[in-house]
Amino acid sequence: MAGASPSRFVNLFLAAWPTGGMRELLDQWRPVIDEAIAEVLPREVDEAYLERFFGEPTYAYDAEAIQSGLAEPVWAMLDRGGKRWRAVLFVLLVEAFGADPFDYLTYATIPEILHTGTIVVDDVEDGAELRRGEPALHHQFGEDVTLNAGNALYFIPLKLLGANGAGLSAERQLAAYEMLTYELNRTHLGQGMDIHWHNRRDVDVTEDEYLEMSACKTGCLARIVGRLAAIVTGQPEAVEAAIAAYTERLSVGFQIIDDVLDVEHSLGRAGAFGKAFGNDIREGKTTLLVIHAMRTADPADARALAATLAAEDPDDAAVAAAIDLLESTGSIDYARGVARELADSAVAAIEPLDLHPEFEDAVRAFPHFMVDRDV
Repeated sequence: MAGASPSRFVNLFLAAWPTGGMRELLDQWRPVIDEAIAEVLPREVDEAYLERFFGEPTYAYDAEAIQSGLAEPVWAMLDRGGKRWRAVLFVLLVEAFGADPFDYLTYATIPEILHTGTIVVDDVEDGAELRRGEPALHHQFGEDVTLNAGNALYFIPLKLLGANGAGLSAERQLAAYEMLTYELNRTHLGQGMDIHWHNRRDVDVTEDEYLEMSACKTGCLARIVGRLAAIVTGQPEAVEAAIAAYTERLSVGFQIIDDVLDVEHSLGRAGAFGKAFGNDIREGKTTLLVIHAMRTADPADARALAATLAAEDPDDAAVAAAIDLLESTGSIDYARGVARELADSAVAAIEPLDLHPEFEDAVRAFPHFMVDRDV
């Protein structure tokens, strides 16, 4: 492990932890990450940027059209908020590996760009009404613009790897390419499972199948965070594998808590969560809470829950009854327990690693911060 002297990130971290906590750390780093994203995809697109980033046109770019069809919808989503936790975790892991994160800041944008692309497309596929407290992007810009913008965000990271701003060796650059394509393929496996369950409107799904879907759909984006941090800083394969397990497990726990908060928001117990009342129930979403409730509820109650999930437009009374069942069966507490077990196992995965002492506690605390949140 390199004995790097504290960088700007150390100073920011020490100012926020433990008195301000992890949330303040995320708040401090968000403008830094957004500035880095703006270097990749500016708020205002012009021909000079297009030629520099995408290459000279064969004939002529229409910068105004690209501004309207790509930059505006992307920044409309980014400006709504978001924790930027994937980018910040990348920065934290780079520092924990003994490197200066500002040498690799462009790569910190990759998981955030990919995440934004996935939620934009996901909302179209789910027919979502709200995202981050505002109408889902396809209601604002139309499905055609939204899908194109979301899909474009899957490919921009490849441009960043090709540009090689950090001067990676050819071996590391290839490893990053191969890692990214592997994880993005698995992400779409998870989304395919989720869409199939949603379209079938059938909750005949096992807990292991649900966890695998989450490990692919959500976990792979986090695995990109950990594996990319390990690759660019030249870590051995064993370290990369350990950090991949760590990030996947904390991300699955994060997803479970997202589903818990959707229910608790509807019960009036969560913070400003930014989703409609009973959103997951209305979408017929298969969650760990639903799987547990179906397994433990009285048969008549389980059938009623299944009918509500299968309905195209369930009324408020049916949604409220379904939410009450998730509470009365102990499914909320059960899901929280599974998320906390995943956080514990994430920490256990990195137990053997020799991390920078300035950051070891933060890396170990991160999974529990993600599952103990209320927003």
